[in-house]
Amino acid sequence: MRLPLLLVLPLLIVNILIDWYICRAVKLRCRSGRRFWLPFAISTSVILAAAFILIICWPKKGSGDAGLETIMWMLYIYSSIYVSKFIFIVFDLIAKIPQLWHKKRIRGSAAVAGVLSVATFSLMMWGTYNTRNIDIRQIDYFNPALPTAFDGMTIAHISDLHTGTFGSDTTFVSALVDSINALHPDIIVFTGDIVNRHTSELEPFVSVLSRLRAPQGVYSILGNHDYGDYYHWNSPADKQANQERLNNYERAMGWQLLNNESRTIKAGSDSIVIIGVENIGDFPFPRYGNLEKAYAGDLQNPVFKILLSHNPAHWTEDIAQSPDKNIALTLSGHTHAMQFALGRVSPAPLRYKTWGGMYTDADEAHDLYVNIGAGEVGIPARIGATPEVTLFTLRKGEKTPGYARIYNLSDN
Repeated sequence: MRLPLLLVLPLLIVNILIDWYICRAVKLRCRSGRRFWLPFAISTSVILAAAFILIICWPKKGSGDAGLETIMWMLYIYSSIYVSKFIFIVFDLIAKIPQLWHKKRIRGSAAVAGVLSVATFSLMMWGTYNTRNIDIRQIDYFNPALPTAFDGMTIAHISDLHTGTFGSDTTFVSALVDSINALHPDIIVFTGDIVNRHTSELEPFVSVLSRLRAPQGVYSILGNHDYGDYYHWNSPADKQANQERLNNYERAMGWQLLNNESRTIKAGSDSIVIIGVENIGDFPFPRYGNLEKAYAGDLQNPVFKILLSHNPAHWTEDIAQSPDKNIALTLSGHTHAMQFALGRVSPAPLRYKTWGGMYTDADEAHDLYVNIGAGEVGIPARIGATPEVTLFTLRKGEKTPGYARIYNLSDN
């Protein structure tokens, strides 16, 4: 218990200083604030610090998923309040810079700082609402190597459901399923992370997800969260049993789980291959996948191949600009766009070279699409980065210029 309390003490001091500064600004600029500013600052800081103590001292192993969800919400609300206050202080201090030269502070700065602070808080709160919206992105994917019989075939791509985040509330997932089925795709693919930590999170959603239908099948792979590596297990046998239950649930839903496996889809005399690898990620994620095992044939052969691989790092490291791997299109997830994306403005590029949308390598021989996911993890919000369903229509034909962002190995 000592360590959490030692961590909270500096936080309590920072809280008091932030609230003291803001309420002092209120005192100087608003006469009605003179009597209550100091007690208000101290009481607000103490209450929020006490809440934070509760958060970090909350029992972790025995609290269950409901407890973790509560902690997640408390942390996010706490952060929303103090990030907004910090924005106010930064702009208020900027307004004081002229005073270093004995000039007047910038006029109207307090109002601007207040507006920005409120806007920041509103944006962060809007992010919690945006988690229940659905963005359907329709893409015509052109490739001259596509067999003629598959021209016009549609593929719906979803990823990163993280069902544990929803508890037992199936409302959003049910709406997501209805949205996908309404598109009438020929194929549905799911590129991993169906749970956060363990299989029991999936149980309330099995019947809902079983409603996904596509004439040519529903195909899925595992993501880094699906292996139980984020949960404390009593024994390796328990971890293995959890994994087997998850695999069985997906198959019971009518999904074809591709654990380093591939499936051939035929249309007339033509065919394409869907390859599914287990998670192949960058550090610290374990490497479970094996592309050579997943596709027993020669990867250089002319068969049109679509690869399902959870982490796009697999594409950047092993597929892009690799002439020995004739894989036309790779579909991935994992990044969530870090659950913040206002247009193309996102912190995700700081962590991921390929984080959302369509990419191609320098030779335009290998394409990648990164779906930013439908669920959330870590924080209960999506500031922009709206839950995504991608509908691809396969087209036989030449690719148009600028259809994808170019990825070069030198980007690494």
